[in-house]
Amino acid sequence: MLLIRKPSDAFIQRFLEEQSRLGFSYDAVGATFGEVPPGFDVDRTRIRLGEGEAAFQAAKVALARWDQFRLGWVGTRPEGVPIERGAVVAVLARAINLWWLNACRIVDTVDESGEFFRFGFAYGTLPEHAEMGEERFLIEWNRADDSVWFDILAFSRPKHPLVRLGYPVVRRTQKRFGREACAAMLRSVRRIGPPASLSSEA
Repeated sequence: MLLIRKPSDAFIQRFLEEQSRLGFSYDAVGATFGEVPPGFDVDRTRIRLGEGEAAFQAAKVALARWDQFRLGWVGTRPEGVPIERGAVVAVLARAINLWWLNACRIVDTVDESGEFFRFGFAYGTLPEHAEMGEERFLIEWNRADDSVWFDILAFSRPKHPLVRLGYPVVRRTQKRFGREACAAMLRSVRRIGPPASLSSEA
């Protein structure tokens, strides 16, 4: 949804209530956990967040708070949406002097342990989104080398006519989001630091 003024919380709540009753706007639901479908642009961005369990736990906290969206020009509404399958969230962005209000639903979540510890989720677009596709946010702790990574994988294509018209600008904005979201997660992990139970062992 394209707006000339920043929407109120009440407006966003009504928007999400309407969107929550609708299905996804694309067919390949869950494909960020498998094979990305043809016909979409694909973006992948990764950043190393640190090493060890302390970094992994801090990254989980940051992701659960949606810290990757704390960028000033883009954010999620309402704040504190739980990371659970079926949860609906609005992504509110400011670009080209307009407000873009986009609706997404969490497709699935990940919480795995083993050689790799993984935590994250993917969400997909609902009908009132300027694009159609899916985006996955994943924290991964590789026990072999102790490295902790944040990984974003997205596939998308334009839906709104204005997005089609200005798609080169949109593509630059998507890549900007990937870079800045990774940087935001790194800042959050450093700020959160190790949990008390882990810092006492250092």
